[in-house]
Amino acid sequence: MVTNKIVVVTGGSRGIGADTARLFARNGYDVCINYLRNDEAAQKVRSEILDFGRRCIAVRADVSIGSEVASLFNTVDKELGTLSVLVNNAAILMAQSRLVDITEDRFNEVLRKNVMSCFLCCKEAVNRMSTKNGGAGGAIVNVSSGASKSGSPGEYIDYASSKGAVDTLTRGLALEVAAEGIRVNAVRPGLIYTEMHASGGEPGRVDRLKSKIPLQRGGMPEEVAEAILWLSTEKSSYVTGGFIDLAGGL
Repeated sequence: MVTNKIVVVTGGSRGIGADTARLFARNGYDVCINYLRNDEAAQKVRSEILDFGRRCIAVRADVSIGSEVASLFNTVDKELGTLSVLVNNAAILMAQSRLVDITEDRFNEVLRKNVMSCFLCCKEAVNRMSTKNGGAGGAIVNVSSGASKSGSPGEYIDYASSKGAVDTLTRGLALEVAAEGIRVNAVRPGLIYTEMHASGGEPGRVDRLKSKIPLQRGGMPEEVAEAILWLSTEKSSYVTGGFIDLAGGL
């Protein structure tokens, strides 16, 4: 019996998430695109994946809310089948700011959207994948950031803190479920050309800073997607609890 490979990509309607969803489809996966509000963007990616000849569903859900995460994964169970890979990509970035100007509400919101979402989705995935629960194993790839190492002073200390938490979650969960057939890894993108920089108030941030990158250029979302795919396949079968830095040498 042939079992389809199925991936859930959170934040899959744009940027790194969209390119990751497309790449998985081109490599034989059926895809669930999760998104928060942009129906048009999600349906555009879904249409492209259907053109590749793969099944694809687009599911609107706020993955920082437990009930919506449960509904998302139940929909995948019903409409696609057994989960193979989870890519935790959903995240937010707010306007550049010094720490003293970041409000308590903003800090809490960034942690909720960037860390709680990862935690909740990992729980649902592990419950399905774990051989301890009768699952067939699987892979989880968390999208962290080079900010978890740099700290993003003067710009996004709240975002950097949230990605530091994702790094710790990645390492701890990897060790916890390694014997249950689940590999957990993360990628840490650096300066990548995505719409997220506009959320921080500086759409041209990559071009402003690219001279500081050893490779002298910003990265592309598809370059990050390639690393995510590799960490999800048997080509990386001896890798868990690991991190791939995609930051041009920074």
